[in-house]
Amino acid sequence: MRKTIFFAAAAALMTVGAASAQQQPAPQPSPAPAAPAPAAPKPPTIESVSIVDITELPKDTQTQVNQIVAQRGDAGLQTLRKSIDATPKVKSALEAKGISSAQVIAASLQPNGALTLITKKAS
Repeated sequence: MRKTIFFAAAAALMTVGAASAQQQPAPQPSPAPAAPAPAAPKPPTIESVSIVDITELPKDTQTQVNQIVAQRGDAGLQTLRKSIDATPKVKSALEAKGISSAQVIAASLQPNGALTLITKKAS
């Protein structure tokens, strides 16, 4: 009888040990939130607009511009043109030269706010 009680107790202890091994660990408290990430720097405001036709650029620069335009694709070009049309200062600068956003193929905004638009006459 003692053997039976001993085996029953041993079996019960093994079952308890197996059950506790399967329990999920207690959740750890989440760390305190870190300081908020710094806000992304604001893009510079447009201070001046220069409009340059691609034919006025040196040949090697023309090649670089054409490569960038090809990489960006039509979707990127349409996004650029929509952005130009949505910015009154830029749109009016183009209109003053008798050009529309449809002729713009690239743009560059410098940290000092100088925006350069590169245009290409329709062929």
